[in-house]
Amino acid sequence: MFTTARIHWLAMLSLSFFLNLSSFAHADSFDQSHQSFTDVLTNHVRWNASGTATSVDYAGLKAGRAALNRYTASLSKVTQAQFQQFSKLERRAFLINAYNAFTLQLILTKYPDLSSIKDLGSFFSSPWKKAFVPLLGQTRSLDDIEQVMLRGAKEYDDPRIHFAVNCASIGCPALRPEAFVAPRLDAQLLDQTQRFLRDRSRNRYNTESGALELSMIFKWYGGDFERGFLGAKSVAEFVANYASSLGLTAEQLTKLKAGEVNIGYTEYNWTLNKQ
Repeated sequence: MFTTARIHWLAMLSLSFFLNLSSFAHADSFDQSHQSFTDVLTNHVRWNASGTATSVDYAGLKAGRAALNRYTASLSKVTQAQFQQFSKLERRAFLINAYNAFTLQLILTKYPDLSSIKDLGSFFSSPWKKAFVPLLGQTRSLDDIEQVMLRGAKEYDDPRIHFAVNCASIGCPALRPEAFVAPRLDAQLLDQTQRFLRDRSRNRYNTESGALELSMIFKWYGGDFERGFLGAKSVAEFVANYASSLGLTAEQLTKLKAGEVNIGYTEYNWTLNKQ
């Protein structure tokens, strides 16, 4: 015979089972293809002629903002429990897309009355520290997403995310005109890295001085490129893996690997990446 205590235990067990089942159902209902964001980006983002940078049609994006609103609303509906049920790559793609989508939302709050994302901050307040992003049960800032949830996570091991998150500036790596998705994330990050390093306005070998001039991203986040990704223990070793994108000759690559090349940094352009 079932005692009262046993009946209560079975009831709680059943409730827990159905709650977990419901949670899995909700997690599965999220569109991991991020197709609605791809649609937004395809309509409003264009590569330049060399395929190394993109510009955004902010006027068109603002006029049709409902589509972006629907996508960011779908991100905000995901709970922390559901997020933890995503795979590692799904979580990473989710956060990169969230950063880029909410950055667009931030720009639209003042567009066209700004020339740089920095115009949305002040001497005392950075635009990246504004808590305006409803994500995973909390109101977060863009810095929370990039610095804490992406870079600060225990599973962080891929510095190429710096070429995927976009700060709405000309100096920033391209806003990719498609969403990042788990099945193709590695290929997308590789492509973003190669395109960025092919841009001679931001990354180049100075034949006159014999120095490698790189984007300030490599200075600001230098430690991220020294953690062993692709065996790299320094910025020089990291970029050596992409010698063809940098246009290095065999001799230049040999010197770079031998530590005989000085590294300098190019000026970062904070101008809005608008069409």
